[in-house]
Amino acid sequence: MIRLAVHGARGRMGARTCSLSRDDPRFELVAQIDLESNASASQPIGAPVDVIIDFSSNEGAASALALALEHGAAILFGTTGLSRQTLSDIEVASHTVPVMVAPNTSAGVAVLNHLAAEAARLLGPGYTIDIVEVHHAMKRDAPSGTALRVAETLRRRTGIELPADRIHAIRTGDVVGEHTVELAGAGERLKIFHMATSRDLFARGALDAAAWLHGRPPGRYTIEQALGLE
Repeated sequence: MIRLAVHGARGRMGARTCSLSRDDPRFELVAQIDLESNASASQPIGAPVDVIIDFSSNEGAASALALALEHGAAILFGTTGLSRQTLSDIEVASHTVPVMVAPNTSAGVAVLNHLAAEAARLLGPGYTIDIVEVHHAMKRDAPSGTALRVAETLRRRTGIELPADRIHAIRTGDVVGEHTVELAGAGERLKIFHMATSRDLFARGALDAAAWLHGRPPGRYTIEQALGLE
């Protein structure tokens, strides 16, 4: 059984991950950690930890990373809006423990990411590309980590540098998450669309990815690798 710690356990995603993990036979939830609670990375956890899932903040991610290094645990970052310094620290840590940065842990979004790059490659430079993402009004970062990930995948796999004004963020209501990649050419438009209807989608995806990450050698991994897309 995989000994799991959830960092950011009081947040929306952390709370759902904790709840679902209790019914998942792959995991034993050994720690629920939140920077605002009495438990933190500076206080010892009374049991060994195999995997950490972080759904907190940029500052919280740094604490979660310190905890992973202390325990020699694999760590999955579902947190978005990570700073360059935090990402740099994660890269350094990947030489010691297995890490995954997954701003979206949905299998459907990973497939959207894959399909968008394939569509751009097949259609060629004559098509313009826009990414539109919609989230609830309380989401802090804009554009979303998922939209930025799609743009990065386009750059990495096709060489397309998507300008910032081609990534559109909408914050409204209680929308869980919607992402559209639109490719427009002469006389036609192709849309690839994903809509999340429950946060449990991301919690389950995080648990699946954490189970895949457990036991891997130190290194930097992606959600696409976990799903066999790369």
